[in-house]
Amino acid sequence: MRGRLAPIVALAMFLGAWELGVRIFAVPAFLLPPPSDIARELVADGGPLGSALVTTARAAVIGFVLSGICGVGAGVLLSSSRLLERALYPYAVFLQTVPIVAIAPLLVIWFGPGLRAVAVSALIVSVFPVIANTLAGIRGVDPALRDLFRLYGASRTQRLLKLELPGALPNIITGLRVASGLAVIGTIVGEFVAGFSEGNAGLGITILAAYRQLKTAQLFAAVVLAALLGLAFFGVVGGIGARVVRRWHASARSDG
Repeated sequence: MRGRLAPIVALAMFLGAWELGVRIFAVPAFLLPPPSDIARELVADGGPLGSALVTTARAAVIGFVLSGICGVGAGVLLSSSRLLERALYPYAVFLQTVPIVAIAPLLVIWFGPGLRAVAVSALIVSVFPVIANTLAGIRGVDPALRDLFRLYGASRTQRLLKLELPGALPNIITGLRVASGLAVIGTIVGEFVAGFSEGNAGLGITILAAYRQLKTAQLFAAVVLAALLGLAFFGVVGGIGARVVRRWHASARSDG
């Protein structure tokens, strides 16, 4: 209980100091609104902000699912051959290092403004941790177990499904947890450029609109919702991953 209360108390102290500091030093609201103004904005604009949150969450989920499928598939493919890994892995690193803001206009040209371009943006930002962790997990399987499977005549597919992927499961879950947060970041950045042609503005568009109109409280409210979305996404993926690992991987099970 003490461990759970500690971050709540720290947050309350931070928000209290923020509120008092803004009011004592008479900081203009357009520079830094107090937390009470942000809370009022969340209540007053709950409908539009909630709709924007749903739009962003939908794109983030699609991008995350695609990054999980593509990342695990790419990691398995690279693990099948050292030559293939040396040839293609640098391009996976390159994909991670390219600023998404720089290539987001290309996504709009290729996929059109809207959900598809934003989901691809989330995919590009979040796929690398899944590739890297899947590859590391498969490479880290005990060589003695590989030899045992070969001794009993197991095929490549059998080794993959019954040894390598189960053995790499903790690494894959770790990659997915990292990717869940990055997917939200990629979605917000993608919305900055791609927007939505269907008339449904996400949190990224809301942030840009509030910035241009100097509605700082609304901007902070949208940022808070984006952060909460990332935390919720991370928590859900982490919780599901923990259950899967405890069920299928011996290293996560208790002695009882």
